[in-house]
Amino acid sequence: MLRRAFHNYMRRLLLLEDTPERIALAFAIGVFFAFSPLLGLHTFLGLIVAFIFGLNRPAVLIGVFINNPWTLVPIYTIATYLGGMLIGFPNTATLPPVGWKQIWHQHFWVQLAGQWRLLKPLVLGSSILAVLTSILSFLIARYLIVKGRAYRAREDSAIL
Repeated sequence: MLRRAFHNYMRRLLLLEDTPERIALAFAIGVFFAFSPLLGLHTFLGLIVAFIFGLNRPAVLIGVFINNPWTLVPIYTIATYLGGMLIGFPNTATLPPVGWKQIWHQHFWVQLAGQWRLLKPLVLGSSILAVLTSILSFLIARYLIVKGRAYRAREDSAIL
């Protein structure tokens, strides 16, 4: 299943009309936002950056959507663990009770903001992962796009 998802992502990137470097850059920026700690703002921020810098918007979205409901928990678990290994884990976890009624009240958010030390490992770990995965995804995407286009060009010339 993971291999099929990877192939689908790469097939979509190969079909985009732009230079391999620009597609890979847009994809890497999307991956950066996918791994960033700004949960819930990934798509919005990715599109804003794509519009401001004239990047390939589908490539940014493909990168952003690496973080989806299926990958959300593993990504943020690894990020929190990485951040905790670097700065330590908080001793006590006293998060306020979370429910639909609670999140609509100011008291919940004030209480949650007071527990900032619980979020430090997540923020640090996901920031580190965002930078590392975006650099790696740029290099891999550029390589695969160049190779994939060369392969497709050879096949097209062989057919003619």
